[in-house]
Amino acid sequence: MNPVLRLAYVAAGLLAQAATSLVPPGGGKLRRSLAARRGVRRRIAEWGGRDPSRPLLWMHAPSVGEGLQARPVLADLRRRRPRLQLAYTYFSPSAIDLANRLDVDFRDVLPFDTPAAARAALDALRPDALVFSKLDVWPVLVGEAAARRTALGLISATLPAGSSRLRGVAPRLLRDAYTALDAVGAISADDAERLVALGCRRDAVTVTGDTRFDQVWSRAAAADRSGPLLSPLRASRPTLVAGSTWPADERELLPAIEAARSRHPELRLVIAPHEPTAEHLAPIERWAARTGARWARLGALAAAAADIVIVDRVGVLGELYALADIAFVGGAFHGAGIHSVLEPAAYGVPVLFGPRHGNSREASLLVVTGGARTVDGVDELRASLLGWLDDAAARAAAGEAARRLVQENLGATERSVALVESLLAGPRR
Repeated sequence: MNPVLRLAYVAAGLLAQAATSLVPPGGGKLRRSLAARRGVRRRIAEWGGRDPSRPLLWMHAPSVGEGLQARPVLADLRRRRPRLQLAYTYFSPSAIDLANRLDVDFRDVLPFDTPAAARAALDALRPDALVFSKLDVWPVLVGEAAARRTALGLISATLPAGSSRLRGVAPRLLRDAYTALDAVGAISADDAERLVALGCRRDAVTVTGDTRFDQVWSRAAAADRSGPLLSPLRASRPTLVAGSTWPADERELLPAIEAARSRHPELRLVIAPHEPTAEHLAPIERWAARTGARWARLGALAAAAADIVIVDRVGVLGELYALADIAFVGGAFHGAGIHSVLEPAAYGVPVLFGPRHGNSREASLLVVTGGARTVDGVDELRASLLGWLDDAAARAAAGEAARRLVQENLGATERSVALVESLLAGPRR
């Protein structure tokens, strides 16, 4: 890395670390991210669980999406190699709940990327391999790990064609870190080529696929339709499950639902906002009341007969898609980007979403294969919804295309596990 650029990067990390002792907990995402790192170096240093007689894999996944890609790999490694110790770090505070559900020996937020923090973490964990999920690598941490001859890898790696990492200051900041990686499992051949352009060595890159396909397939297969969550809501009426919606999505979706219900009054909506806070739920509830439809929150006795079921909790959406005849996935009318379209697809459910899905490979694949439609506003959303409600055969064909896409992309977990095991088996090249 350019010395001046490295100096500026490390200085930014030190300033951020200093801010962790000044910012009060709570509040927005930035404040929560800073507060989560208060005392993290001490927590890592004081972890006494490192067994020097056993190998240790350190997996880093920045947020929930990357964590979901890492989860099946960690679970399979735990099953295959019970003596292997597993350490898991994340960057975003939104990933805390996921981290707490993982079967790992150590979990915590990743310290800011400074030399002292990287050395302290490596001293405490002493990993045989350090593997990153999806794309984010931390140049100082990678440099310190490489100097110790720790094996370095990347799984479920993907890089959009228009990524800012391929231009500007990012390549100068990150190229050395990507070059240091010993094994990279790319989602597709196109991603592999872009990763090489980013700095990964061509001989280190293989196409292993996206573990999310395995993840959603397993979850769909395990869904308990007779359990307490789904059983009260099972019905013969057509159901649209809208998942991970933002207000920008709801401004298009809710009027379209009203219009569709004028032709199909039996249509039921199950809506799961991305952030089910009181502030987010209130306008949806006011809208539901204005329509005159029967509505209830998930878990209420009235939910079984409701026309609109409002989900007021997280962690259940992946199972609620089992109720769907049609799914709407939020985020593509919102700047945050589209959420998981594979979850409904794994159930054989056709999917609708907004226009801003360019960074989602799987969303584009679903559109191309006929398992999804992209809609640009209320009118298109209403028309697509009515098209599938009016034509059961077309709806079934779209759902089968969605399911087939997931089936055809299974196996990434096994290939990713093999990649990680190769890193654990020997020294760096």
